[in-house]
Amino acid sequence: MDRIPILRMGDILLVTIQVDMQDQTALALQEDLSDRIADTGASGVLIDISALEIVDSFVGRMLSTISGVARILSATTVVVGMQPAVAITLVELGLSLQGVRTALDVERGMALLARQRQESALGA
Repeated sequence: MDRIPILRMGDILLVTIQVDMQDQTALALQEDLSDRIADTGASGVLIDISALEIVDSFVGRMLSTISGVARILSATTVVVGMQPAVAITLVELGLSLQGVRTALDVERGMALLARQRQESALGA
């Protein structure tokens, strides 16, 4: 079974999915990412799915679940690099990825997380 690497960049965890997501790989990522958020106290998670050409309903739900778990652990999740065909498929499947923030690319995703961090700091 493939494991997806999780890189730490300051208080952000970066996940680049470069393999087709099988159900077991998706479940392992969900568990690994939850553990890393708890261990590091990360404030943000950036998931790059630009290499994915297809996403099924299970992977779509997994992205939504990861975002929910991260939110409970006080981290914001941003999914970047979604291909138009993937977005169309998710809509056709009826998956709106409730609570998942998106950006076109990694740079914009990192800027979104930085703004989120600033807003949180001002509100604290």
